[in-house]
Amino acid sequence: CIRDRNWPGMKIILAEVTVWWFRALCLLAGGGILMTISALSGNRCRLQRGEPGAVVLCGSFAILGWMVFSAYGVSLMPAGRASIIAFTMPLWATLAAAFVLGERLSANKIIGLLLGLGGLGVLIGPDLLILQRAPVGALFMLGAAISWAIGTILVKRIAWRLSTLSNVAWQLLLSAIPVTLIAMATEPFPDFAQLSSRAVLACVYIILFPMSFCQWAYFKTVGLLPASIAAIGTLMVPVIGVYSSHLILAEPVGIAEVVALLLVLAALVLVLLLPAWQRARLATRP
Repeated sequence: CIRDRNWPGMKIILAEVTVWWFRALCLLAGGGILMTISALSGNRCRLQRGEPGAVVLCGSFAILGWMVFSAYGVSLMPAGRASIIAFTMPLWATLAAAFVLGERLSANKIIGLLLGLGGLGVLIGPDLLILQRAPVGALFMLGAAISWAIGTILVKRIAWRLSTLSNVAWQLLLSAIPVTLIAMATEPFPDFAQLSSRAVLACVYIILFPMSFCQWAYFKTVGLLPASIAAIGTLMVPVIGVYSSHLILAEPVGIAEVVALLLVLAALVLVLLLPAWQRARLATRP
């Protein structure tokens, strides 16, 4: 639930810092923090033969594509609604996992995915006019969702010898190179001294939690669980993103958000809790 507050935080910062410089700062700071933690933890940080290409490939989709598309998308439409489109990712990841990784599409997964997407549909339904007024923003967020899904499948498919901490740190740092170069070429360097205290606090929060801890936690989960399960588990994020956008940015919340929350919770129970309960029950049988 930490990552959900990333969305209103992004909205605050992008009102004062340009997209490319904001993302460059996030990537450099987040990658630096994770690499430092990895080194202090005794993990191998140096890339070995064959690893740079794999890291660049995964990072191009899971990190670079996701962050660039989502930053532009959230700057063009309400933050809570932008997160809803981005988190159609589980749909694309579940389908890709079935075809690429051979993961079984169980009844629980299908029903849970439909319930979760139904919850997103309840939220996005009243805002079709908003999407029509800002079709570019919606397309950017859809691109972010598909890019993140491809990255998730690639990370799961590759047999990594590199620790998750070092892997994610390298993905962030290598993704920072093209983003920083584009920022230098296309945008003036921001005057960070002129940032409001609200923007500074939001930036610090995003770097420490969504950009550092949450990046590591998500890819650690992908390594431990089937890719489709890890992806479906993210369906809770946009619902809480809408609520946090209401609290921080005063974006409206009503009955649709309550219905969406119940549908997504039902999806998570089906996909995550029910199978675990069934396995525990079988394990206790004589």
